Amino acid sequence: MGQLIALIQAAVVFGTVIMFGAVGEIVTEKAGNLNLGVPGIMYLGGICGLMGAFYYEMANPEPSAFMCILIAMLCAFLASMAGGLIFSFLTITLRANQNVTGLTLTIFAGGFANFFGGSLNKLAGGVGQINVAATSAAFRKTPAFFANMGDVGVLLSAFGFMVYLALIIAILMNWFLNKTSVGLNLRAVGESPATADAAGINVTRYKYLATCIGAGISGLGGLYYVMDYTKGTWDSDGGIERLGWLAVALVIFTTWKPKRSIWGSYLFGMLFWLYFYIPGLTRSSQEIFKMLPYLVTVIVLIVVSMRRSRDDQPPAHLGLPYFREER
Repeated sequence: MGQLIALIQAAVVFGTVIMFGAVGEIVTEKAGNLNLGVPGIMYLGGICGLMGAFYYEMANPEPSAFMCILIAMLCAFLASMAGGLIFSFLTITLRANQNVTGLTLTIFAGGFANFFGGSLNKLAGGVGQINVAATSAAFRKTPAFFANMGDVGVLLSAFGFMVYLALIIAILMNWFLNKTSVGLNLRAVGESPATADAAGINVTRYKYLATCIGAGISGLGGLYYVMDYTKGTWDSDGGIERLGWLAVALVIFTTWKPKRSIWGSYLFGMLFWLYFYIPGLTRSSQEIFKMLPYLVTVIVLIVVSMRRSRDDQPPAHLGLPYFREER
């Protein structure tokens, strides 16, 4: 029983990182923009949130937990939105290829993050010496109202507030895309921008806003990885990038529905960490188990293709540039 609880907790923590990335990318893709720069966006969110917290704690011997959270989240969200703005300008205004631009953004942001991460390490006294203990503790602090919920409270108390923030954002984005006029307009832009344009919808504005806000949400996944998953440290082992690509896979797995990203991300997390809780596995067997999230995604793609259900298909204009003069 103890191992099962430990597996669930590991799955939730792991899944929360990719849930942020996936929900942000779903919002972006619903507007017809295919941003393969999600890993890079998460890099920007992680390093900029860490930098903001680091300099705040250096300047304040007794940092406020509220200010630690506020500064880190603002830095992460705004930096990620800036990454989304760069992608939008290149692909919407300049009409650059979306696949190439996204991959370039990932490479650039990865180098940017690791360069400044190394610089912070040197300022802090050496590799692994970054100290944002107050900020990390604030992010990992359990909401107080779980204390009196018995056994359920014990399980829920293992997580910081960003786990619940990810759930709220996924639910809100699902409601926004399906129940509001703005969300329906956004989906119309992704399905047929020419028709949306003819109906008086500002296609360029919707694409810019969806991409930038979606990038901001994805960037929170990088911040959660740094502040909670690695407890306020920076490493250059590519962990954020691996989870960023899993977030892209999760978008396909959930068939572009934010509410499905909740259980899908936790399933990915459970499949990824399952090998750790099975005794007697060799290193080769462990690597096979690590393939499970990607294998499940491929199976889902095959099933969706066979069903040909319109509700489970990507936006019809996903990844394609829009030329208004050719309408």
